[in-house]
Amino acid sequence: MSLDPQPLAPALEAAEAAGRTTVRLDLDGVRGKAELMRRCGDALRLPEWVGGNWDALADALRDLSWLPGPGPAGGGWLVAVTSWRGYADARPGEWETLVEVLEDAVAFWRERAGGPELVVVLAEAGPSGPVAGAPPRTPRLKRRRG
Repeated sequence: MSLDPQPLAPALEAAEAAGRTTVRLDLDGVRGKAELMRRCGDALRLPEWVGGNWDALADALRDLSWLPGPGPAGGGWLVAVTSWRGYADARPGEWETLVEVLEDAVAFWRERAGGPELVVVLAEAGPSGPVAGAPPRTPRLKRRRG
């Protein structure tokens, strides 16, 4: 794996202490959509009805009822996407669509005032060591392809 999990561990521990359910989506070695969808299914423990397409993943991320619920504080969920750069480089169009799906899901949960939130963090090892987070970007709405 290209990311040393130690620098990410304190962030995950802090999120759990704040009542968030944490999930790690490791994309190391993913080079195509089928493998990406399998990894999403495994990491997020997606139900069987979720097909291997963008719209099904988007719908599933607006539900999340099958994941362990947020703690008593209603903190929500934190998804840490790790080792993503190889996939982003190999499949830039698919990566852009995944980012859009994740952004849409984050926005959906954020709009539910007073309810739990979904937070997605991109984490990758860089030349100077592991770095968590990514610069914010403006979502671009476009039609997802099956």
